[in-house]
Amino acid sequence: MSRIGKAPVAVPQGVTVEVKGQNVVVAGKAGRQSLTLHREVSAKLDGGKVIFLPLSQSKQARSAWGTSRALVANMVKGAQTGFSRDLEINGVGFRADVQGKNLVLKIGFSHEVIYPIPEGITIKVGDKNVLLTVSGADRQKVGQVASEIRAFRRPEPYKGKGIKYADETIRRKEGKKK
Repeated sequence: MSRIGKAPVAVPQGVTVEVKGQNVVVAGKAGRQSLTLHREVSAKLDGGKVIFLPLSQSKQARSAWGTSRALVANMVKGAQTGFSRDLEINGVGFRADVQGKNLVLKIGFSHEVIYPIPEGITIKVGDKNVLLTVSGADRQKVGQVASEIRAFRRPEPYKGKGIKYADETIRRKEGKKK
């Protein structure tokens, strides 16, 4: 038995969930998402809760059971409040700016790095153009965009320059000894 799978997903006020066969559609103020469930998992809406059941007792069905429940729970939370990920830019002269539908990064290269902002994602530039907030309704997409931005200039261990997550700590190394 999956401990996660057998827990129902509560549907809060302001969020609508539709279950049509293997498709689950969640809509709320932050956005609308849909998911096609694994073929060995079924879902039903019962009194403001979404309940998941495996269609067999195979190992694949039991593992997909908990995964499906977690994905729908993230969709419900994303439709209600959304997800966000904070990034910090460290380095002299390093900064970011949002121009239209593009994020422009000045991170020590001879050119500006231009990143097109995907649909459903908002990026806000904060204090002194060195704090970024990536937000949206889809948890996977928010994490992916934050990871792609961080990959442009990963933080290096000697001076700590680069783009890092706000809650990340960089293990600093000591330089060469004379």
